[in-house]
Amino acid sequence: MSDGCCGTTTSTTAAVEVEQVATHAAPRAPGALPVVVIGAGPVGLAAAAHLAARGLDFVVLEAGQQVGASVAQWAHVRVFSPWRYNIDGAARRLLEADGWSAPDSDWLPTGAELIADYLAPLAKLFGDKVRLGAKVTAISRLGFDRVRSTGRDDVPFLLRLSDGEELRARAVIDASGTYTTPSVLGASGLPAYGEHEASACIDHALPDVLGADRDTYRGKHTLVVGAGHSAATTLLALAELEDTPITWAIRATNADRTYGGGEADALPARGALGTRLRAHVDSGRISLVTGFYTHSITENDDQVTVTSRDPSGAEQSVTAERIVAATGYRPDHSIAAELRLDLDAILGSTRALAPLIDPNAHSCGTVPAHGVDELAHPESGYYAVGVKSYGRAPTFLMATGYEQVRSVVAALAGDWEAARDVQLDLPETGVCSSGLVEAQERRVGLATGISGGLLTAPLPLVTVGGDGDGGGGCCG
Repeated sequence: MSDGCCGTTTSTTAAVEVEQVATHAAPRAPGALPVVVIGAGPVGLAAAAHLAARGLDFVVLEAGQQVGASVAQWAHVRVFSPWRYNIDGAARRLLEADGWSAPDSDWLPTGAELIADYLAPLAKLFGDKVRLGAKVTAISRLGFDRVRSTGRDDVPFLLRLSDGEELRARAVIDASGTYTTPSVLGASGLPAYGEHEASACIDHALPDVLGADRDTYRGKHTLVVGAGHSAATTLLALAELEDTPITWAIRATNADRTYGGGEADALPARGALGTRLRAHVDSGRISLVTGFYTHSITENDDQVTVTSRDPSGAEQSVTAERIVAATGYRPDHSIAAELRLDLDAILGSTRALAPLIDPNAHSCGTVPAHGVDELAHPESGYYAVGVKSYGRAPTFLMATGYEQVRSVVAALAGDWEAARDVQLDLPETGVCSSGLVEAQERRVGLATGISGGLLTAPLPLVTVGGDGDGGGGCCG
């Protein structure tokens, strides 16, 4: 018998406890566990394809009730890059081996087509390795919080789901994206006063103004906030609705950046987009308010008053019935709060990746190839990939994400030569080829660009094609 700080313990009791511990199965070593992929969008499923091709066990956890759940939110939108840039190489090989035929390589798919013709057939190949309605709420190391160091890399990751289930993994590839975390309306990066309370009146980028959301917007005075091509796209769609007043608010002193180069623009449809938008502003169909720094939102019956307060303290306001916040997206790293991340203070990407994707210096087509080395964190085995890896930079392309996961999976397989042989073959202006778009426009109408590398569904009476950007790059 011995006395300890927690009381008296008999040798018999100690023996029972040891016997009970011995009967529990020992946890599997990290290398024997699956790789967990978070998100069943284009990049997450591409990661699964590469894992499958290399014979690595995996599971894909998708928070939504379908694959490509975020893509489904913009199903009516046409991406600006043609199919040949939107299909991952490993995914293509798996699909073709199953008898799948690729869509027209020059066609610009809508979000709905991307899901139906590519993502859904790909996920079907993986069967129950793709779990829907499985939302990850936290990631840690088994038995280790963020502070503990010794032996950290030798234990598995622990993932907790919203229903309380816990999973273990040898590595985590986080392709959860940023679509569910849009940026706020407030001009200083903080929510505007009253923004949360007025949320029922606010939609984020790309409502289906001419489709499912037509009745929500028709006849309602709508304020669109933002200077990117997501804002421009929504403005042009709203202009198609009769008796629908439109106000467009931007922080800049003029809209020249959004208008672009007009007929001199290297990408014809981008120029056409700006030219058409300028025409609506000049005619008065769209009321442009410049120098607008959203500070507060006040509800009054069926209307909201949005007040701007600029850096000098001067105020102006707009009263409307609906608000479209086309203000971009930001990453949410909260599920990885117990992991050791090395994030760039400005973009929220890894510190090594930040200078390669900085939108002040790069468009999507000038981002250099990058892979596992640029995506690595101090937390060995955790990688944020896809648009989430870019943080707040809007220069992301699906093709870039596919090369990211190819490199990461090669590293997880121990093939470091392949992992570091990163290559990205994109036209200088990105994958937004004006010639391809122009050819398609003869068949479907204008595919106007939006921030984030997307295009709206066809608009009538426009015969030229191209893409646009929000903020200077071809993808946002």
